[in-house]
Amino acid sequence: MTSPHPPAGQEGPYAQGAYEPDGTFEAAVEQLADPLNDPLPRQLMDPLNDPPPGQHASPWFRAEAAGVDGGVLREMPQEAAQGPVEPPGEWYDPEGYQRDWYGHQGQAAPAGQVGGQAAAVIPGPGDPAPGPAAPGPGSGQPLLDVSPVRSDETVALRTAETRSVPRPAGSGASASALGPSPTGGRAERRRAAKGRGRRRDEPARAVESEVSEPAAPMSRLEARRAARAAKDSPAVVASRVVGEVFITFGVLMLLFVTYQLWWTNVRADQMAGRETNKIQDDWANGERSPGAFEPGQGFAIMHIPKLDVVAPIAEGIDKEKVLDRGMIGHYAEGKLKTAMPSAEQGNFAVAGHRNTHGEPFRYINKLEPGDPIVIETQDAYYTYEMAQILPQTSPSNVAVIDEVPAGSGFTGPGRYITLTTCTPEFTSTYRMIVWGKMVDERPRSKGKPDALVG
Repeated sequence: MTSPHPPAGQEGPYAQGAYEPDGTFEAAVEQLADPLNDPLPRQLMDPLNDPPPGQHASPWFRAEAAGVDGGVLREMPQEAAQGPVEPPGEWYDPEGYQRDWYGHQGQAAPAGQVGGQAAAVIPGPGDPAPGPAAPGPGSGQPLLDVSPVRSDETVALRTAETRSVPRPAGSGASASALGPSPTGGRAERRRAAKGRGRRRDEPARAVESEVSEPAAPMSRLEARRAARAAKDSPAVVASRVVGEVFITFGVLMLLFVTYQLWWTNVRADQMAGRETNKIQDDWANGERSPGAFEPGQGFAIMHIPKLDVVAPIAEGIDKEKVLDRGMIGHYAEGKLKTAMPSAEQGNFAVAGHRNTHGEPFRYINKLEPGDPIVIETQDAYYTYEMAQILPQTSPSNVAVIDEVPAGSGFTGPGRYITLTTCTPEFTSTYRMIVWGKMVDERPRSKGKPDALVG
């Protein structure tokens, strides 16, 4: 095979002007070892960056052309470099070879051999200039100890710890100078990959909090300013006070409502029950009651079977002494004085609470004409039948308790009963009136009336 660079002064197929239409170009191509891959002689030269005379310009060369001594690169004699060089029979790319197999341009090949031939170490774009050629075996100098590259699971999870780092064997270089050595296996690489997703500032913050120095003590003026700044403003204090007042007021109102609607009934029922027992005990003991009674003294018991009411009747309508104690009060003072049940004729008028304090008249609005109302005394049972109801009237309308009540429908004197209470419920704005007429008088010796027996 002819040399692509003929000696000076020698004419050949590659001389300037040799490519003529007479078939000289085809003859030159046929002289190539591989017409499809071998470059033409002029492509081996860089017209802009031609090397000095006597040096080959192409990076493609055979290992035999460079010279191999025991697998170690050695420089070619100047005379050999100046002689004619046969064009390579195959393509050879040591730079791409190193980039594909060692992951990083400029990293040395293991043991300085590639496929049994010496490989040139070509630095990368950012790598420092290479030093002297690596010594070979038998030179008395240690070879480079190149650790094998550990296969990462994915390209994205490669870490600095898993890369191979060339280190001189027996040179005694420290680990800090050569970088971290690849340690651990697949599990360690997985833990390292998972650690990348964490926030990197959290450990730093933890360390800062642990090693933070104690704050310098404040001066007296600074302490006063800090104390004033920590105090709440007047608006905040006022709003807090108002809120506490409202909360306290709400709690008190809740307690008051509970007392009125529940506790007063409990207490009134207890007191009314004791008074009823006392009256019955006096009757059983045979003590005769006088015709006139003192204010607050019980003398009779009212039964309303339909409403399941059994309540003592006391003299007077005093709120604290009679009505608030769960008893029914008899109108017996001044212009409001009315007759007793035993009178031959007249109106027996009484009053009672509709709500709270025992509320004996809570449901008198449900009475209908003909419903019995029984008054039990020491001597007899007096039975009345409900006749008429006045749902609402003024508290000053005292005519409803006259001897012949106004608005009751009664036309003449008789033996009547009048029940008065407040309305609407839980208020005392108006009065509700219920009237009845006596239909039976039965001595105690004859037993209870039919209204109480049934």
